[in-house]
Amino acid sequence: MASSNDIKNGSVLKMEGQLWNTLEFQHVKPGKGGAFVRTKLKNIRTGKAVDKTFNAGAKVEFATVDRSNYQYLYQDGEDFVFMDLRDYDQITVPATVVGDAAHFLLESHEVTIALHDGTPLYLDLPPSVVLEITYTEPGLQGDRSNAGTKSATLETGHEIQVPLFVDQGTRVKVDTRTSAYLGRVTD
Repeated sequence: MASSNDIKNGSVLKMEGQLWNTLEFQHVKPGKGGAFVRTKLKNIRTGKAVDKTFNAGAKVEFATVDRSNYQYLYQDGEDFVFMDLRDYDQITVPATVVGDAAHFLLESHEVTIALHDGTPLYLDLPPSVVLEITYTEPGLQGDRSNAGTKSATLETGHEIQVPLFVDQGTRVKVDTRTSAYLGRVTD
């Protein structure tokens, strides 16, 4: 058992027989009354997010989570196959665990996978990835009805909004958390 003062972003807590990932935390010391820790937790199995407040120094149980770097190999039906970069062992991760990260996975991309007792819990992608645009309509200079953006399909099949000047075949940097266009990439 550890103290609620040890909670950090990315900590995995074991509460009520479930695993909860810490998305945000804030230590609060009000002028009057005792200190407390305000957290935003996400249930690893269901994806449900909740706000939970702990008294300062309250006992919490941390789950043992191993994070390792893996390389994405291929998709096998609904599952995704990754290779451990340390020992070259392969693991299969269900699509429910991969979630929206599938929109940004290309073969040979590296990700961090969190495992608890050998079971994949979630994937950590880099904050941004570089992908090629496989399809987009040509942007018309006078078309400003949609604030100067248009839809574009990435090589993974995911659709994002890009500025009008971005053409098909352009490599772009994309935020993996929000699917936002971050800029063009020149090699």
